Amino acid sequence: MSVPRLIRKIFLATEQAEGAGARVRRSIGTPQLRNFSPFLMLDHFTIRPGSGFPDHPHRGQETITYLLSGGVDHEDFAGNKGTIEAGDLQFMTAGRGIMHAEMPRQNPDGSANVGLQLWVDLPKELKSCEPRYRDLKAQEIPTVETDEGRVKIKVISGKSHGVDSVKDLAYTPVWILDVEVKPGGKVVQEVPEGWNAFAYTLEGTAIFSSGKDGEKRTVEQFHNVVFEPQGEAVYAEVDVGAEKPARFVLVAGTPLDQKVVQYGPFVLNSQEEVYQAFVDYQTHSNGFERAQGWRSEIGKYIYQTKPCAIQPPEFICMPYTIPPPPAIP
Repeated sequence: MSVPRLIRKIFLATEQAEGAGARVRRSIGTPQLRNFSPFLMLDHFTIRPGSGFPDHPHRGQETITYLLSGGVDHEDFAGNKGTIEAGDLQFMTAGRGIMHAEMPRQNPDGSANVGLQLWVDLPKELKSCEPRYRDLKAQEIPTVETDEGRVKIKVISGKSHGVDSVKDLAYTPVWILDVEVKPGGKVVQEVPEGWNAFAYTLEGTAIFSSGKDGEKRTVEQFHNVVFEPQGEAVYAEVDVGAEKPARFVLVAGTPLDQKVVQYGPFVLNSQEEVYQAFVDYQTHSNGFERAQGWRSEIGKYIYQTKPCAIQPPEFICMPYTIPPPPAIP
């Protein structure tokens, strides 16, 4: 028997406005959960037609976008364009600097585009690397079934029950597993010991074990279950009398031994580096040269219809005036 992980805390991801008309349930990157290296932010987003995330910069982190329904277009100042649809992912390394837009497709039935976006810190030595992208299509993701078919796991990144994911998706080692458990099903998922791990519940009601004494915690939809780093596996099940399956995303990552200084979309290791990121963006230098005069095609209609709210330090939306850089003591 693998040693189960203790549960540190469980909390609801409350909904809030973000970007230009989008709605997100943010769990990581809130007062409930900060400094959970290497994870910086987790948003469960809902983007309806006429809303989205128009032109904005990043530096110093990776973003992982997992689309659950609909479609999202992407465009950046280097000329990269693409679309991810339901079941697809995009791994983006911002590195020394990127400016891009992420906008929803207009679904024929008018439905919203829903997904998860996870921000992952980059090791200090990779903060100034060149930006890169890697789309992962749904058909590339291997799946595994256990417990006589009552458990189905999409192995997005990492390993589950002897099945390995596609390699070289992100610089910072991260496991991402999409787990569905039918009523009466049980799963024991091993995770690397010492890594930080959490489970975000998408659908239904799951029961997670917490510790050797057999204590169990029932967790409803839209909650984040944060585990202690000690232990070998996460234990989860669904009551045999449940009306529907439970679905959650289990994520684990290697902690980075470094200071995190974040201001909006810039994630560095000191206030001086954050200040320099603002200077580089405003002067179009050191990675942001191509930002000068650039505006995405997919974000133009947002600019024509509504202003983009600025909510520092969580998000900065361009081309509207950005707040001044943080003062250096």
